[in-house]
Amino acid sequence: MMLAGKCAVVTGGASPRGIGWAIAKIFAEHGAQVAILDLRGPEAAESAAAIGPMHRGFACDVRDPEACRAATAQAAAAFGGLDILVANAGVSEPRKLLDITQEGYDRVVDTSLRGALNMAQAVVPYLLERGGGSIVAIGSVSGERGGGVMGGAHYSAAKGGVHSLVKAMAREFAAEGIRINAVAPGLIETDLIAGRLDAERRAAVIAATPMGRIGTPAEVAGACLFLTSDLAAYVHGMTLDVNGGLHIH
Repeated sequence: MMLAGKCAVVTGGASPRGIGWAIAKIFAEHGAQVAILDLRGPEAAESAAAIGPMHRGFACDVRDPEACRAATAQAAAAFGGLDILVANAGVSEPRKLLDITQEGYDRVVDTSLRGALNMAQAVVPYLLERGGGSIVAIGSVSGERGGGVMGGAHYSAAKGGVHSLVKAMAREFAAEGIRINAVAPGLIETDLIAGRLDAERRAAVIAATPMGRIGTPAEVAGACLFLTSDLAAYVHGMTLDVNGGLHIH
């Protein structure tokens, strides 16, 4: 029960096959009350209920700061406060540079990078009220190595921005007792790659990964559990790779 008594918000968690839901599930298993925020409000509520009756799901477009504040207020009211944020919501587009549209750029960057900023701005005041807390933002190996997995240059830029945002926020809020870190997954078996990864490409990625397989949402969730627990009490401002060795620094 590594998160007993804690209250957490996880964005982008409506899909039971996604990273966000896996994070919400493992947090609940370790004693946290969890609010799932997602564009699809009814699905978010269903996914939260599937974890247990004490959890909640709310509609939220993380690109909209007002929506982030409203959903965060709902979660805080339901739980009596907040301790943890996992900014997981994101979208990907596997486009070459010359095929990236302004609309696609806005959608990808606004969801991943602006969304992480908006949610941090919404949640931090509640963490300050508690005297501290933890934030984890989901980046990507693409943001570290400049693509080469899934998603185009705009996706890599957005996730690289998430990594830098985490470092800057970590410097700002360390004295307030708020630990802020990122997780950089490699290729993970989610809806994000369903139908986009043919057999040849899958084989190439597996061959390039020292562990010889694609990761699972539960493995990313385990890293988030560590970073938000007291086991990581002195871990701050870092990006934790969860990629099976695909990218080794």
